[in-house]
Amino acid sequence: MTTQILIAGFGGQGVLFAGKFIAYKGLLEGKQVSWLPSYGPEMRGGTANCSVIISDDPVGSPIVSTPDVLVVMNLPSLDKYENAAAKGAKIFIDSTLISRKVERDDVDAYYIPATQMANEAGIPTLANIIMIGKIIKESGVISHDDLMGALKKVVSAKRAELLDVNLKALEMGYNYEG
Repeated sequence: MTTQILIAGFGGQGVLFAGKFIAYKGLLEGKQVSWLPSYGPEMRGGTANCSVIISDDPVGSPIVSTPDVLVVMNLPSLDKYENAAAKGAKIFIDSTLISRKVERDDVDAYYIPATQMANEAGIPTLANIIMIGKIIKESGVISHDDLMGALKKVVSAKRAELLDVNLKALEMGYNYEG
C-alpha cells in the first residue's frame, strides 16, 4: 500500500514539521518513506508545502501530484490543491482559517478548527500537530501507537520541554469530533 500526502499552508504554520513527523512515524513503523519540503523565498508568510509518501514498497519518486491525503492550512492551498486530490482522497481543512467547503463530492472532507483549538489550549503554534492527530484517526496511514517515539525524533533535544505539549496537541486532534 502507498499513501501520498500533501500538507500545504503559509510558511510559519509548521507545514514542514508536520510532514517530517509523519515521515519519521512511518519510518519507525518499518515503512518506506519520502519527505520533500517546498517553500517560497519569503519563508514565514510565504507559501509552504510538504510532500510525504508512506509505502510498503520502495518509493520511486518523492513528488506527490495526486494526494490521497491533503492537509490545507489556508484558503490559497485549498484553492490550489483541491482538484489535484485523488478520487476518494481525505481532505483535512483548518476551518478556523478556511471558511469555504470542499466543492468536490468524490472526496471525504474533515473540517477541524485547529487554529482556534490551539489558541484556546494556550498552544497557538501547534495547530499543525492538531491536524496530524485527526489524520492519524481518520486515515490510518500511520498508527496511534508510540507517538512520543516519533516526536522525540523531530523535536530537538534542546526543545524537549515541548514534547508533552506536542503529544497533547496530537491527542486533541485525534479526539476531535466535528
